[in-house]
Amino acid sequence: MGQRTVFHDWHAGHGARMVDFAGWDMPVQYTTIIDEHSAVRNAAGLFDISHMGRLNFHGPDALALIQKIYTNNAATMKDGQVRYGLVCNDNGGIRDDVLVYRWPYSWAMVVNASNRPKIVDWINDSKGSLDVQIEDQTLSTCMVAVQGPRALEIVAGLTDADASKLGYYYAAPTLCMGQKAVLSRTGYTGEDGVEIMIGNAHGVALWEELVKRGAKPAGLGCRDTLRLEAAMPLYGHELSEEIDPFQAGLAWAVKMDKGDFRGKAALAQRQNGGTLRRRVGLELHSKRIAREGTIVRIAGKDVGIVTSGTHSPTFGRPIAMAYVAPWLQPVGTQVIVDIRGNEELAVVVPMPFYKRK
Repeated sequence: MGQRTVFHDWHAGHGARMVDFAGWDMPVQYTTIIDEHSAVRNAAGLFDISHMGRLNFHGPDALALIQKIYTNNAATMKDGQVRYGLVCNDNGGIRDDVLVYRWPYSWAMVVNASNRPKIVDWINDSKGSLDVQIEDQTLSTCMVAVQGPRALEIVAGLTDADASKLGYYYAAPTLCMGQKAVLSRTGYTGEDGVEIMIGNAHGVALWEELVKRGAKPAGLGCRDTLRLEAAMPLYGHELSEEIDPFQAGLAWAVKMDKGDFRGKAALAQRQNGGTLRRRVGLELHSKRIAREGTIVRIAGKDVGIVTSGTHSPTFGRPIAMAYVAPWLQPVGTQVIVDIRGNEELAVVVPMPFYKRK
């Protein structure tokens, strides 16, 4: 049995199909993936993301420690700002992609559920003599995401902080239903939306209020199709310890001029590498889906591999992300994908596949 979020019994009691995800029992779907995907694109979906790791950093050297392990530049962040970045190993490979939060009084970081233990160990290994206390709040708090065009309408008045006045990739400490909480405006679906972090004791009441207001419970299944349409990389698929940020198309999240950080020397060597495979978007001409592990070929030669693929509910056709030889990156390049022995034509297309209006 995996770890359970505070919402587990609610999920199970409302017909969710539960699966193991990164050691947690999580809902993959309640109805159908297409139905839940459509709800997020056209109205609002509600996700349990309590399995994500939530770490707080306290002490005079908190910023110094974050800068030491984080590829982006936290020093230029404003109070309340949230910033995407990466934690790399000493060879420049990606250990995790993370969100850093800056508060007037401390710092916080949200990490992937599967990577939380190794990232906590990495932080402690990097700490040295720095005066920092790390507090892991993952098991004492919960986190929900409301995503979609109606998200701001649905959460209006639920928190003291006004979500509609919160900038994109900003957060605010607030009261939610009279309880201490954090409201943030980020997302992993390609839609506008918010996240609320609150103590476990108040989680189910918050969830039920959001459902009452019209947010449709949604599982990990549509979360994957949504993020793929938005071309957002997923750790364990597009990101790994063998892939560097430049290969992944995340050079914008690496600030080589900010000072030293773990992995910087290796990244300086890899930055201009002309032979390493790069992430691209593919659109297939057939109805077959190129799943993870599908080989990409040109003239019978293996030139890449698919890392994520699905049938896009929004566009009604198969899409995928793959790592291919760098000379295949230009949009319009045609390649062959081998789907269970069948050669299917695919073309390199711009990412993201989907962008909200």
